[in-house]
Amino acid sequence: MTPQKAREATAGLGAWVSGLVLDDVPDGVVERLSLVLLDVVGVTAVGAGLPEHRALRDAWNAPPGRSPLIGAGRLATSDAAAWLGAMALVALELDEGNKYAKGHPAAHGFPAVLALAAERDATGADTAAALLAAYEVAARFGRATRLRPGAHPHGGVGVAGAAGSAARLHGLDEDATAAAIDTAAGMPIAGHFDSATSGNPVRDAWMGAANLSGLVAARMAAAGAARNTGTAALSLGTLLGEFDPAELTGGLGERWDITRGYFKRHASCSFTHPAADAVLALAAETGLAARPIAEILVETHALGAGLARTGWDNRLSAMFSTPYVVAAAALTGEVGPRSPLDRPDVAALARRVRVAAAGDLTARLPDERAARVTVAFEDGTRAVREVPNPVGDADHHPLGEAEVVALLRAWLPERPGLIDDAVRTSRELPGMPQVGDALRALAGEEEKEQS
Repeated sequence: MTPQKAREATAGLGAWVSGLVLDDVPDGVVERLSLVLLDVVGVTAVGAGLPEHRALRDAWNAPPGRSPLIGAGRLATSDAAAWLGAMALVALELDEGNKYAKGHPAAHGFPAVLALAAERDATGADTAAALLAAYEVAARFGRATRLRPGAHPHGGVGVAGAAGSAARLHGLDEDATAAAIDTAAGMPIAGHFDSATSGNPVRDAWMGAANLSGLVAARMAAAGAARNTGTAALSLGTLLGEFDPAELTGGLGERWDITRGYFKRHASCSFTHPAADAVLALAAETGLAARPIAEILVETHALGAGLARTGWDNRLSAMFSTPYVVAAAALTGEVGPRSPLDRPDVAALARRVRVAAAGDLTARLPDERAARVTVAFEDGTRAVREVPNPVGDADHHPLGEAEVVALLRAWLPERPGLIDDAVRTSRELPGMPQVGDALRALAGEEEKEQS
């Protein structure tokens, strides 16, 4: 594969983004976009309430601006809002994802779009088109890229989504849009997956960098300082993995990847979700918490088999530990933003959880991200449950607006007004003459430290 083929594919993608008009998008796609936007806003507000994110905002000391720090009660410059919003969005592993894109397309571009649209007071139609472009471009780069073993997708494959969407808001023509996308494809983070499993929050900063890099790439293109040279073939291909440029334009305007994603009900890596769902089902049937358990075997696909650490020292490392997630689900009935990290019984059960790769489950990728859980009780009996995909996946128990709102209200019980604003904005945004005031309202009142 040569840069020339990547350049040609990027040119086609740029033409599609610059010409994207919301009136040409199927109603079902627009409805799904509104639901993804609702999830993004709500989950960002949940992350913004974490003590470490309050401290980060204070240390950042961003100057006032016209863009909301969602859920933080502040307005800031678009650059600060894009970076800080992206970090808050992914901080609790609750953000929407897409198994075919191999990552989180919305998180790579939605914070940048919302920050820039608020700053420019864009129309609702243009903002919605930019959000859709952010998702579809990032998803296609995810499909096109096969990262080397050990590489984490945050801040890498999806940077081009933020750039394409920012170019759409700037009103750039197809050549300039392609140049913005190509420039962003040359700005990936080479992050290692072990940073996440070891609990290093730099993983969250990769997403902030992706959104800000997208804004920068679009500004370069607007200034005439960017070129489309097919750099993705070199950055995402030669250096970080393999790259198939045909995926960038495959099914444009016909296949909408945003309709094929998943919403999360567990605060943990999506690879752990099928196991958690299986354990919750078994708990309802067998009363796991009240029965002595000898061992739990979690069989999963090769992508998730590495999340086998039985120890954790912060929430991030716990969210990437299948033993923790399984033990917490079994003994507490949930894996949420406030799930305890220091319960002795959870830690003891986690040490009895074994994770193994299963060839039959790996063979079902990418359509299924399955897990098979076998609980061996001390009395010699066993219980088994297999789950093909997480609850919330578009292919398996998809969640609608009512379910997403219920989750957000459970995670943010103290902020019903903010959730109401998020629901209203997500529904009405495409028809708004200007979006600035509505988006700035999503900052809400500044959340005080919880006692």
